[in-house]
Amino acid sequence: MELVLLTALGVGGATVFGTVLGFIFKKISHRFSDIVLSFAAGVMLAAAVIGLILPSLEHGGKLGILYTVAGVFAGALCVNVFDRIVPHLHRLTGADQEQHPADTAKLNKVLLFVTAIAIHNLPEGIAAGVSFGSGDNAAALTVAGGIALQNIPEGMVIVGPMLAAGMKPGRTFLIAAATGVVEVLGTLLGYFAVTLSTAILPFALAFAGGTMLYVISDEMIPETHAHGSERGATYSLLVGFCLMLVFDVLLN
Repeated sequence: MELVLLTALGVGGATVFGTVLGFIFKKISHRFSDIVLSFAAGVMLAAAVIGLILPSLEHGGKLGILYTVAGVFAGALCVNVFDRIVPHLHRLTGADQEQHPADTAKLNKVLLFVTAIAIHNLPEGIAAGVSFGSGDNAAALTVAGGIALQNIPEGMVIVGPMLAAGMKPGRTFLIAAATGVVEVLGTLLGYFAVTLSTAILPFALAFAGGTMLYVISDEMIPETHAHGSERGATYSLLVGFCLMLVFDVLLN
């Protein structure tokens, strides 16, 4: 339990760390942002497959493939529903500007931005918590590490829009930090859910993996390929993926 709690704090703390970097480096080039986010996408991709989907198959027994496939699609559909509630993250970072009165538009943009980040952080936190239910702490730490790495550039992205909307730096930091707290709660929720009922473990692992695959494909990869850095982003993703493979081999 102590390891789970420390991991939860680490996953949520990565967002706070990214927020601090966002204040330090307020003007980050799209190319640099795309490379870093692609690396995080590769790490998350490996973590989803190695730490969640493959263990789901192992724990599912004879019907493992059914539990896993159903869980992956259920996880993806869950995040898809979230996406219908709030706009996609790349739209909230300034790629798509809607025409509204200036003050109202800025306020709405900030509120939607924070809500979107928080909602997307919840299933990611659950994924980190559920992974500990498999009993393989190395794989669980791989998943948590992948999510934490993704949270750093995400935390950096949060700062700019809120400051641009006229929010004070102190309040901006607190709101950004709150999105990390959501991830801490999600991690604990996922862990206790599978602890109370190990029967749902195969489905829960696959569900968590599905949420991560959806975010990678629907949010991260399109964002990193939208500013002319496609080739660098692709190789960065491969580096992140292979790095996690190396870690998995060394840890096991």
